[in-house]
Amino acid sequence: MSTEEKSLHFIEQILEDSLTSGFPQANLRFRFPPEPNGYLHIGHAKSICLNFGLGLKYNAPVNLRFDDTNPANEEQEYVDAIKEDLQWLGFKWAEERYASDYFQQLYDWAILMIKNGKAYVDSQSSEDMASQKGTPTQPGVDGPYRNRSVEENLTLFEGMKNGDFPEGSHVLRAKIDMASTNMLMRDPLMYRVLHRHHHRTGNDWKIYPMYDYAHGESDYIEQISHSICTLEFVMHRELYNWFLDQIYDDKKVKPHQYEFARLNLNYTVMSKRKLLQLVQENIVNGWDDPRMPTISGLRRRGYTANSIRKFCDIIGVAKRENVIDVSLLEFCLREDLNKTAPRVMAVLDPVKVIITNYSEGNEELLDAENNQEDENAGFRKVPFSKELYIEREDFLEVAPAKFFRLSIGNEVRLKNAYIIKGESVVKDSAGNITEIHVTYDTDSLSGSGSEASKRKVAGTLHWVSIQHAVEAEVRLYDRLFIDEAPDSHKEKNFLDFMNSNSLQIVKGFVEPSLATAKSGDKFQFQRLGYFNVDKDSTDSKLVFNKTVGLKDAWEEKGKKEENSINNALKEINKYFKVATREERIAIRKAIGETLAGIVNYSLLQNSFKKNINNNKSSLLFAQLILKYSSLKSADFEKEDVTKLYLMSLRSESSFVRSRALLNLRDYDSYLINSFREEILKLKSNPPKNTTDREMEFIEQVLNK
Repeated sequence: MSTEEKSLHFIEQILEDSLTSGFPQANLRFRFPPEPNGYLHIGHAKSICLNFGLGLKYNAPVNLRFDDTNPANEEQEYVDAIKEDLQWLGFKWAEERYASDYFQQLYDWAILMIKNGKAYVDSQSSEDMASQKGTPTQPGVDGPYRNRSVEENLTLFEGMKNGDFPEGSHVLRAKIDMASTNMLMRDPLMYRVLHRHHHRTGNDWKIYPMYDYAHGESDYIEQISHSICTLEFVMHRELYNWFLDQIYDDKKVKPHQYEFARLNLNYTVMSKRKLLQLVQENIVNGWDDPRMPTISGLRRRGYTANSIRKFCDIIGVAKRENVIDVSLLEFCLREDLNKTAPRVMAVLDPVKVIITNYSEGNEELLDAENNQEDENAGFRKVPFSKELYIEREDFLEVAPAKFFRLSIGNEVRLKNAYIIKGESVVKDSAGNITEIHVTYDTDSLSGSGSEASKRKVAGTLHWVSIQHAVEAEVRLYDRLFIDEAPDSHKEKNFLDFMNSNSLQIVKGFVEPSLATAKSGDKFQFQRLGYFNVDKDSTDSKLVFNKTVGLKDAWEEKGKKEENSINNALKEINKYFKVATREERIAIRKAIGETLAGIVNYSLLQNSFKKNINNNKSSLLFAQLILKYSSLKSADFEKEDVTKLYLMSLRSESSFVRSRALLNLRDYDSYLINSFREEILKLKSNPPKNTTDREMEFIEQVLNK
């Protein structure tokens, strides 16, 4: 049934073992069970591809089941969006099901459990229940209502169902084991009272089942053979099985739960609650904002279903949590768009070019290849005329040695057109260039076969004819967060890491072939990146979204910052070797400028922590991070800051001790009392290499 064993991921291996052991293939059945309380994101795509991929591989049905047991947060909008996302990704479900389809059956089973002494109504407050549940190291104790009679429990539970009680007054709990080492087994909740309108059942129910109860029982009703969850449900498996044991009929398939590692993506948040916060606080423009990691947001930005499926295939299925670099997702997208997106020309920051020796009123239609990666893509006609737009950054009056674009006296080729030479410029009163005057080589037309056309020049520029250009709004999207782990810092709110440049809107000009482009159409703007037509686009106004650049600018930026840190560390070794104070000040200032220019919060945090050791260069570097970087002591673990100051004050180097004293004096004076005893030791018994300046710093700190 499968290929070589080494190609199987662990869930496929589980399935193979089940089939080998005699489990009928006809009984294989999977499900994708989203809760309709938000839009699906890229993390859900991994689960979707896994479950539906298994269905395709083993020719088994896959249900789409909405776990709609909490009407407080669920809406029909989310149901519709989830279905649209699944269809866009290219998957078809066998049956569309809802946990709410089973409310009566779940209620009947709950009645049976009460009669069997396996469930009871608890009337404690939520605070009292939490208290009597104990802690991970301390067993829970029986609550005062645990031994209610069956009759009383049935009466109360029926009253809960009929809406006789307010929210929070009663819950139904399973009676399992208050001393269990698994706290989830300490009489978990099965039902709570909610006087809320449900998007499917209306006001029929006043009680709603908890997820842990409804999920496994729903799997059983649908005869799901393999219930595949993410790792956070490992501890729930015991409870999943316990609930099934109460109703299991050995003539039916008993579902089994298996867990895999969820998708964690850097520079992203995956919490639905946090994504909802971004939407509700208008930080983004809805769930499908192209900066969001939602599937609808990715789709609107210009991602393809194929690139997302490919990404999920590459990252694979594992048991261990890890963080995937978002650049891999972008790579999968570039690889897909490179094969399919037509090449066109657009100018987003235009400056006018006038070809002085081109005939006034003359026009040409030049051949341009649509996609060199697709031999069937063919050619299109692009109009050429005397006045053009090029990108402003593609011209410098006086060019440095490695500037391979247009400048005065130098030549470049216009893509699909002629070689031009910069001759002069026209500037406005503020000194800004408004026109670039050039001449063109009349015999140098690309593809003409002439000797002039074969001449090699430094660079090739994209352009559009001003007379024929179509104006467009272009939305330049970037990552929503500037930190690789925005929601992992204890003392920080993830909103502190918003990228203020995540959206820039510019007026650009595109070649006329794009005038009829429709929403969702994808293009490569040559030399700029991949773009698609946004849904806001109309017949009278083109709107493009930048999907992804041609290169990974963030990877280059990240490497540059890492290199800056490493180079600064090398420089600091010189600090201890130079002879004069002036030289040390110069080194310190240079390192300070480097540290001040680094915005990667996690990189600074990791560098800080890594350099808290007995090496004097490392200690001084960590102290300089406190002085010069955008991070301050409160951004680091208190334990690490304490350790740094203690080690620095005890260092053999007067330079390290002095820097620690200065940081305490100038930035962390609130910490002085924590180290007063250590500083007094320095004062009363100074090391041999203590300088007069260090003694001055000691006095200043103690008198602060």
